[in-house]
Amino acid sequence: MKEIFTYAAKYKVAAFFALFLMAVELVVELIQPLIMAAIIDQGIVEQDMGRVVLWGAVLLGMSLLAFAAGILNSFFASKVSQGTAYDLRKDVYGRIQRFSVMQIQRFATSSLITRLTNDVTQIQSLIFMAMRIMLRAPLFIIGGVVMAYTVNVQLALVLTAFVPVLLLVMLLLMTKGVKLFGIVQTKMDRLNGIIQENLLAIRLVKAFFRGSFETNRFRKVNRSLMETNKRALQLMEAVMPLVMLGMNAGIIAILWIGSVQMNAGGAQPGEIVAVLNYATRILGSFGVFSFLLMNISRGKASAARIKEVLLEQPEEQSKGRDVEPKLSGDVTFDNVSFYYPEAKRATLQHVSFTAESGEMVGIIGETGSGKSTLVQLIPRLFAVSQGTVSVDGKQIDSYDRQQLRQQIGMVPQQAHLFSGTIRENLLWGNDQANNEEIIQSAEDACIHEYITSLPQGYDTMIGQRGINLSGGQKQRLSLARALIRNPKILILDDSTSALDANTEAKVLQALRRRSCTVFIIASKISSLKGADKILLLKQGKLEAVGPHRQLMKQSPYYRAIYRSQSETEVFEHARTDS
Repeated sequence: MKEIFTYAAKYKVAAFFALFLMAVELVVELIQPLIMAAIIDQGIVEQDMGRVVLWGAVLLGMSLLAFAAGILNSFFASKVSQGTAYDLRKDVYGRIQRFSVMQIQRFATSSLITRLTNDVTQIQSLIFMAMRIMLRAPLFIIGGVVMAYTVNVQLALVLTAFVPVLLLVMLLLMTKGVKLFGIVQTKMDRLNGIIQENLLAIRLVKAFFRGSFETNRFRKVNRSLMETNKRALQLMEAVMPLVMLGMNAGIIAILWIGSVQMNAGGAQPGEIVAVLNYATRILGSFGVFSFLLMNISRGKASAARIKEVLLEQPEEQSKGRDVEPKLSGDVTFDNVSFYYPEAKRATLQHVSFTAESGEMVGIIGETGSGKSTLVQLIPRLFAVSQGTVSVDGKQIDSYDRQQLRQQIGMVPQQAHLFSGTIRENLLWGNDQANNEEIIQSAEDACIHEYITSLPQGYDTMIGQRGINLSGGQKQRLSLARALIRNPKILILDDSTSALDANTEAKVLQALRRRSCTVFIIASKISSLKGADKILLLKQGKLEAVGPHRQLMKQSPYYRAIYRSQSETEVFEHARTDS
């Protein structure tokens, strides 16, 4: 919590004024019962209307002062809380941007979203309350007891007997509440994860008619969240009835002892009213305090989760020597193995090969053989567990990560487009590209003709994740986005799967004209026949390397794949013809 509140230090001037104005409200509240006692004892009991008017005017003036202080306090408290929340979101988001893919997977996307939104909102609310009423409530409880001693010692002793016990009960409940609200936030992560999965796969859910299943899955997680949240809230809500019971017992005791003293001539009516006023206001402060405890419990749980992100050291720090202005594109894997965290078996095992500048390298293998993992080692999305990956004869971990990636183009398995125009999506690959480069990249990706057929051309808006485009159109736009940066190394991770054979051939022919090393992952051998060499992976091992003809002669496993795919194609054609 301490680290989070250091963010508020940036707004120390506004915080100072907020706390000062809160102190003004507190002083007024503490003095008001004394003024009311003076009105009763010096004015009403003595039947002196002049005193009633005088002290009444003072009481009205102080009330107006407290009102003005409260309005200004809210203004400054909002500035501190909103500013702190803005800075927290900015820093947490910036830290996430520097996380490696592995770190993001470890935290989980839904959890990071919750921390950036819900958790930061809890901190924002907590800071506002701290500047507005958090300190005033406990200070008034203490100050009210102290002021009661200046009025009547015996009656003040009654307050002293009740207040510490009630404070102890509240603190014990708060400790338990912090744990429960921490569990609530964790379950909120799970709920967001279910929502995210469902919305991203909504077409699949509709196609398989799995709406009822998804609804039941959501209902279970939602109910678990509700039950835990209910227990936490019930615990915190139990505070107020306990406090009211205790304080009402104290008020009854004050009335009884006060009546005895007044009958004996040892207390004035105004003194009894003043102490009762302190007691009732302390009761109100306890009510506010219980509300604050709930915010503190939530805020503390959220602060711990935000702190966890801020203290995580990014693995994506840009280190190493500068990359040459233009790489040639030679890539070498030397005895490379890779393990995912907590995995018992290596995803890649002792892989070695060389891709020379300008070569087209195909990669094929069964599902789970490590194809995507292999190509993600080149731009350092993952760090190798054993062995070395080199570009132009230098190990990639010796290069500046950012400059290395600026010369690598990558088209992932799932084409991801952003909300905005087609032009903005293409420029996402290289925001310095001119119009000629945009058009050339689109032509090489065989998407220019389609774009120009649209009423607004390159300024056509794309829906979120390219929802208004077909799979093939999204793949070609993703390819154009990668080509616009004129990469020296181009990675296509099964990103031509939605293209027809004719379009795919044109795309591959266009890539040949570019001076770059191309890695193509494909599930069909027919897409890789023209590659200079093909890497055949099997269970994370490099089974064979060579061009199509060589593998057909030397690799039984490759021939088996080719034969099975050929038979499938023949069957498909026969079924279509019939």
